[in-house]
Amino acid sequence: MSRHTRRSFVKLSGAVLGGIATGTTVTAAASTDRFIVDTRGNADLSDVEVVHDLSAVDLAVVRGDRKAVKGTKFAPDVTATLDEPVQQEVAEPTSAVDESLYGLQWDKQDQSIPEAHEITRGEGTRVAVIDSGVLETHPDLAGPLNVDLSRNFTDDGGDHNPVASDHGTHVAGTIAADDTNGTGVTGTAPGTELVDCRVFSDEGGASFGDILAAVTYSAEIGCDAANLSLGAYPVPRQGNGKFYGKVLNRTMTYANKEGTLLVAAAGNDSADLQHDGGVISLPNEGAQGFSVAATGPIGYQWGDDGLRAPPHSPAFYTNYGTNAIDVAAPGGDADRSAIGSGVPYFNDLVLSTVFSTDADGNAVPSYGWKAGTSMAAPQVTGAAALVKSVNPGYNANKVDSVIRQTASVPDGYDKAYYGGGYLDTLAAVQD
Repeated sequence: MSRHTRRSFVKLSGAVLGGIATGTTVTAAASTDRFIVDTRGNADLSDVEVVHDLSAVDLAVVRGDRKAVKGTKFAPDVTATLDEPVQQEVAEPTSAVDESLYGLQWDKQDQSIPEAHEITRGEGTRVAVIDSGVLETHPDLAGPLNVDLSRNFTDDGGDHNPVASDHGTHVAGTIAADDTNGTGVTGTAPGTELVDCRVFSDEGGASFGDILAAVTYSAEIGCDAANLSLGAYPVPRQGNGKFYGKVLNRTMTYANKEGTLLVAAAGNDSADLQHDGGVISLPNEGAQGFSVAATGPIGYQWGDDGLRAPPHSPAFYTNYGTNAIDVAAPGGDADRSAIGSGVPYFNDLVLSTVFSTDADGNAVPSYGWKAGTSMAAPQVTGAAALVKSVNPGYNANKVDSVIRQTASVPDGYDKAYYGGGYLDTLAAVQD
């Protein structure tokens, strides 16, 4: 199996927008009537509709005629659409009231989460999930989720709940799935309070402006961490890419100063982010972003004599780069040659909360596997909640520092895949 295969991307508007999870195919479109405006310098917005007033960071997302924003610093809002990952599987049993699935959670076992819970479960913290929505009726998420604070940042007219993809629901379960109900899966920080910030619309798109709004909101409501399992790569540093990078940096710096650690997926392009000259990966390479690469086993519970690769082994798809990655964390791996062979290849992916849709269009809570740096980032977000819970006086930079300083590069592996090292949740809580 090749461990460094690249996907193809569709270029548009001077940028290529990367995927949210392993195997996605992504297209991007620049809006002709929606713009991100830098409001420094008393920009006149009287002839446009303000979609998001981000005055805390001197930005606005507006809708109207392009001529109405001339004379300001602006760029078209950009929307990315995605397909679901090909490396995914629904768990059996699929009922949300069946026996515990912790035995299949190699990621939580590897991170010594039960031992960490003897110290803290994340009580007293708040975490935002900026994603495709979190299913509030899922029995493993109904407890941690703060429905009153959760928001839909798109203009599709719905609430925060997912309308299509279960990606955000999977991410949320990795962070905070309930460990007290005797069913399902266990989250890293089940004692934290989850806030759902939906930025993917019912058409499957996520606009850059909605993401900026969700980051700003997460900081304003006092989230200790915000998970961004989404990304754009490669974005040229010149032209509109320079503008997008500038406004993102401003927004992320604001969030960091307000105490919100921004944890972002590094991307699934098998790309060397440190030596890819002239382009940048966003948001993980933005100012104050905590960039997470992915690892995973090969052969977990396949029924043979042992693993072909351990849980800390770099996943075939992960982006890398010594100075571009902060840490690596369990995101799942896959031997794609094993798919269809009868072996449970999906056990090497990350198991978490998902849902299916019945004949009437209703979401039915269940559990399933996915792989990607999208699945690695929430491992770190959950760990950040635990660290903050134990050390309530820590700011975002201190939580960041503890996670990196307690991580280490596994013997025999290339530092480029780990940055500061492989996540050690228990050590971070004990620090």
